[in-house]
Amino acid sequence: MLKAPGFSRSSRPILCSLIISYFFGIIDAEAVYEAFEYLLRHPEIIGHEIGFKDMTALHGLWIREMVFGTEDYTLQGHRGSFKSSALSVAIALLMILKPDKGIIFLRKTDPDVAEMMTRVSKILSSQIVKDLVALMYDTELEITEEAQGKIVTNLWQSPSGAPQIRGLGIKSSITGSHADIVITDDICNIMDRISRAERERTKLQYAELQNIRNRGGRIINLGTPWHKEDVFTMMPNLHRYDCYSTGLILPEKLQSLRKSMSASLFAANYELKHIADEDALFRSAPEFFANEKLLYNGISHIDCSYGGADYTAFTCARLEDGILYLYGRLWHRHVSEVLDECLALADRFRCWPLYTEDNGDKGFVVREIRGRGKFGRAYHEDTNKYVKISTHLVEWWPRIRFLEASDPEYIAQIMDYTPDADHDDAPDSAACCCRILDRHGRRRAR
Repeated sequence: MLKAPGFSRSSRPILCSLIISYFFGIIDAEAVYEAFEYLLRHPEIIGHEIGFKDMTALHGLWIREMVFGTEDYTLQGHRGSFKSSALSVAIALLMILKPDKGIIFLRKTDPDVAEMMTRVSKILSSQIVKDLVALMYDTELEITEEAQGKIVTNLWQSPSGAPQIRGLGIKSSITGSHADIVITDDICNIMDRISRAERERTKLQYAELQNIRNRGGRIINLGTPWHKEDVFTMMPNLHRYDCYSTGLILPEKLQSLRKSMSASLFAANYELKHIADEDALFRSAPEFFANEKLLYNGISHIDCSYGGADYTAFTCARLEDGILYLYGRLWHRHVSEVLDECLALADRFRCWPLYTEDNGDKGFVVREIRGRGKFGRAYHEDTNKYVKISTHLVEWWPRIRFLEASDPEYIAQIMDYTPDADHDDAPDSAACCCRILDRHGRRRAR
């Protein structure tokens, strides 16, 4: 049986009325003890009580492995499998069941860390967790210190002054940090898919974690694969749960997801395997540059969405010494909602005129641009999108460099483009810029 440290049959509950009345409807201490053990065998119940209604026995299995396991552990689950929800419950349980173990938690970026820390804090403040602490320790759980990136409870038993849990972005300086339990969650994301340099940076930081954990400590990893050479190649004791084994996504929803993205992206994110997309036009990894001044005095282009499933794509482009420098943004919004932001970006990068086609709106957008005192040019599109993308953009691809600040979703939509792709807004906008800047393919604009 699972037993928490410090608990004995003589312990008496202080705040466990919820456990007694809601789950079992009984009040004697022996039954409370059994209720306590039952909750630790089925921690998904805790998830249900704090609002994670989609948790199943599978999530309970994941939580138990994270809390009570003794070896390094890697959980690779498909997107939408509620891995992070299970992790938040596991972290809260680790903090109350193992209050002598310091934790370092890492995610890709600092805002991602803050989101998880807020979630853990709410779980620690929930009635059911307070009941468990009262039952175990005959005391009321308190959060004694909470700031951005750290949480300390009154159970914490370290004399070192370090926080009980410390949250960091994967790019943060971790030299000199130490913990008994090191947890990574989604440190591999879409940037690792589109950038080899990003993949290597993530791997270097992950390797450093071996120096962070204390002797006898554990590293727990959660995430979804993005590339066949990503950081998961370094993670041990891998447990995979694809979209078919979890039963969390209905078949009709899976079919919809499959149609909405390239075969290779669906395979990676939902089937947890890497396949070659035979129809992909852009197979080589894109390259990047950091100095935005390389875009100055270029042009810009907007591919407009007027609602529905389409995206609005915005591109800045400048050709210099045979290299095409690009910046891209993508919004799943109507063009009228993002036009001012597009104009601000064109000003920032000094990329004028701003081109847009007038087929669908009879020149409405270009009139709006000019009405704001900006230099807009309209053109009439008479080329098939696939032909345009597969000629102009494919030809330029080896010589294209993306500004590092570009939207990863914009670049991913280009890399996922196939003749059957549902979304082609980013590659279409980029191809238009290639065509405009290609002296031999220049279109007359008015």
